[in-house]
Amino acid sequence: MPASRLVNRNVIAERGRTSMRLEPEFWSALAEICQRERVRIGALIRRIELESGVAGQEDGGRTSAVRVFVLQYFRNPAATDCVPPQSAGWTGAPAGAQGTISPNAPSA
Repeated sequence: MPASRLVNRNVIAERGRTSMRLEPEFWSALAEICQRERVRIGALIRRIELESGVAGQEDGGRTSAVRVFVLQYFRNPAATDCVPPQSAGWTGAPAGAQGTISPNAPSA
């Protein structure tokens, strides 16, 4: 696997517009999560910040929280279910989790 290089992108985080540097694989994973959950990337980043407790911290806390979220999201078996979000009663969580976007939510 070739070495990744960090990609800088602007996002609207909890404190407003900012930039984040992540590996291309993480940007791709975030795009996939947004598509699956039908949420914009800015809204997803803000929720990750708030739920991880890094809102208002420097970029390092945010990017670390995003990386951990992506890893946990795809480790959660409910996230890989092929259930459309509306039919699962989606409230911002991976399919099967209820009430929060946290990837640590219990499976249904």
